[in-house]
Amino acid sequence: MKHARLLGAAAAVMALALAGCGTGTAASSASTAGSAPAEKVELTFWGTYGNGGNSAQTTALAPLIDSFEKANPGITINYVDMPYDQLKQTLTTAAAGGELPDLLRSDIGWIAQYGKLGAFAALDQAMPDFTTYADAVYPGTLAANAWDGHYYGLPLDTNTRVLVTSPEALKAAGLSKPPATFAEFTAMAGKLKGTKIKAFADGGLGQWNIMPWIWSGGGALTDDAVTKASGYLDSATSVAAVQMLVDLYKDGQIPNLIIGNQGATGTSDGLPGGNYASILDGPWMVDIWKQQYPKFTPNYSPVPAGEGGSVSVIGGESIVMSTSTTHAEAALKFIRFTQTEEFQLAMAATGQMPVVETVGTKAAEQYPYLAAFTEQLKTAKARLNIPEASKVDTILNNHLTEAFKGSVTVQEALTAAAAEIDPLLAK
Repeated sequence: MKHARLLGAAAAVMALALAGCGTGTAASSASTAGSAPAEKVELTFWGTYGNGGNSAQTTALAPLIDSFEKANPGITINYVDMPYDQLKQTLTTAAAGGELPDLLRSDIGWIAQYGKLGAFAALDQAMPDFTTYADAVYPGTLAANAWDGHYYGLPLDTNTRVLVTSPEALKAAGLSKPPATFAEFTAMAGKLKGTKIKAFADGGLGQWNIMPWIWSGGGALTDDAVTKASGYLDSATSVAAVQMLVDLYKDGQIPNLIIGNQGATGTSDGLPGGNYASILDGPWMVDIWKQQYPKFTPNYSPVPAGEGGSVSVIGGESIVMSTSTTHAEAALKFIRFTQTEEFQLAMAATGQMPVVETVGTKAAEQYPYLAAFTEQLKTAKARLNIPEASKVDTILNNHLTEAFKGSVTVQEALTAAAAEIDPLLAK
């Protein structure tokens, strides 16, 4: 590939220095955004499109970079691809040394952490037309870029989880369509009792796993201002949503995979294998099953709706600009380019869901399997966006595992979890 340089962490940092990433601030350069660069510049762009190797995504990225460079003479994009874990390690090292790339494809879970460190520029301050682009994307994807009153990136690609069901399992339950509500979901489980099929399976109890049920049940993890979990995570509606799952687990309708039993059949094999009737999963499963289980054609539908409607969780990556760049004007031009239909549709062909709502609709027309995910994105929400978000997942897993085992009640588990999360929100 013309632009991708598959470098190790140390080599990537060295390449960054050679590429001319400076120590000026984004704010000082952004004042001239919109005008042509005064001189030729080379922007270093770190990402994980190929996860450190070649892939359909890096192949699709090359002509897009070419297109941008042709439309913007004088700007060259030097894309450096790394594996996910290596990128974060290299980013941390670069942030400590003040030698960051101009641009980065960041996991949405990194936004608050590196925003707090001062590594990512606040785009709502550096980008004069930020609102124009912010208004065009799915609300949940934008929210994932917010921290401490500012937005430290724009959504680049996204995903969400929907209910994926086995047609054979539905038939065994006497159903002609997937359950659309909590009531229908539990009714399906009741009809599967006595069969070898469990109603639902998942592989954990972190935010990614449990929040679609809590949100759909009308509950919440924190207040809207993200200052308190107590009274929200352990509210009656939150407790009721989790209690539904615990009851199904105790009734043998959810396998102990959900509490970390590595010996249990995984969801990607269990659904097509006839072990499970339903799971929550993302659009990447389409290609996985196409290769591993070519005869398996599941149903994709919204998360069952409770008092809060049908609400799922947001995943994906963002495009961010570092505070080390001395070429903010050029960097912002490329950020704008990533939001165009040209860029978003080209990456949609590789499984990267568009973040711009109008483009998402077009992508679903071209790739029908995306329709359920595109619809779910309209209500999907971001996970807790704080620097110590990973600790929240650990807290939820630890306490909810005890509730599923029956050591404590769901109310006790969520109250204890909320009490541990509260101090994290004040940092």
